[in-house]
Formats: sequence, structure tokens, C-alpha cells
Amino acid sequence: MSGKNRSVLTMIKLLLAALVATTGLLAGSVALAPAAQADWFESCTHKGCAEALDSNRVWASLGYPSNRGWHTWPPTGTCNFSGGAYRNYEGELPSGHAYLEFDVTPRECGAQRQSYRLVVDTTTRDVYFTPDHYSTFYRLV
Repeated sequence: MSGKNRSVLTMIKLLLAALVATTGLLAGSVALAPAAQADWFESCTHKGCAEALDSNRVWASLGYPSNRGWHTWPPTGTCNFSGGAYRNYEGELPSGHAYLEFDVTPRECGAQRQSYRLVVDTTTRDVYFTPDHYSTFYRLV
């Protein structure tokens, strides 16, 4: 999902929350908009989960580098990309945590990146796989 589409989706969520809160107040009761809640799947059922788990093992062995850039990929001698900080702007993952993002599929250094990403919660060490560039998240166990 593009940044523009995520912004539109966020705006719609905010407008709906405001409508719910306003409707409750007009009806004579106090209604609070629900707090933003992280949204991910607890188990990985996507066809890319096995590759994501393998990739996570390698990134973990490299110490989850926090710098943005290409890294030599030990199993294949190719490269893989660490994207640095993931900001969680849309609140898909738990708020108040720090995250790093990593590509899943190794390739030649400088090659075009694909949409598969790992997002590592540096607060809890939980790892999430997103096959569609941050629209859907699966927690890796």
C-alpha cells in the first residue's frame, strides 16, 4: 500500500472514530473512540513464511544491523538490504516500541528490492513478516 493510500486509510479511521464519539455524546452517554490497536496475525500462514524464517535466522546471526544499506549475505555470498528504522506511522504494530526493517530475499548488491520485509521489535525482540510492504503483518514464532 502506498504512503498516500495509508494516509487516506488513517484519515478514514480517524473520521469514523470521531463520528462514533460524537454520536455517543449526542445520545446522552459518553462514548470514547477505541484506542488504536496493533493489528497482525499471530501465526504465519503466507507462502513466504519459510523464507522469512530462514532470512530472520541470518539477520539474527548478523546482530540485526541498525544501519541502512547492503550487507553480504553469508549463506549465498550475495547481498541483502537492511532498511534501518521502521517508524510504525500507521500503528499496525505495538506503539511505543522501536523497530528495524530488513529485506527477506537476498540478491545482487544494488538490485531492485521486493516487497517482502522483516520488522524486528527491538523492545521485545518479536519479529514480524510483511509480504506486501507493510499492509499485512505475521508474527514469526
